[in-house]
Amino acid sequence: QVQLVESGGGLVQAGGSLRLSCGASGRTFNRLSLAWFRQAPGKEREFVAISNWIGVISGIPEYADSVKGRFTISRDRADDTVYLQMNSLKPEDTAVYFCAAGPTTLRPDSEPPYWGQGTQVTVSS
Repeated sequence: QVQLVESGGGLVQAGGSLRLSCGASGRTFNRLSLAWFRQAPGKEREFVAISNWIGVISGIPEYADSVKGRFTISRDRADDTVYLQMNSLKPEDTAVYFCAAGPTTLRPDSEPPYWGQGTQVTVSS
């Protein structure tokens, strides 16, 4: 089992930045593929970013087109945490952001087996 706990959400003005954190426990962090998804009110959940675990290293991160160039996913092996740095935020980025993890390679259409509870991000115009 893997437990994921997100933090760092909040209210920010358009153009601002936030950094989301997701702490993982219960399984060797370095062997997990990690991802961020989001769900806006009335919309389906959508993929945001992926950091796959390939062999002994992290693979090249993958991003949704809507966040490419503005968001960065990274992982800190020292404290088993994955981050999502969000810059140049837009009102359309408003959503509940979820951290997810799995033991195998993740794709944008994957359904990871492990999920956090979500953290709210609200971007005002």
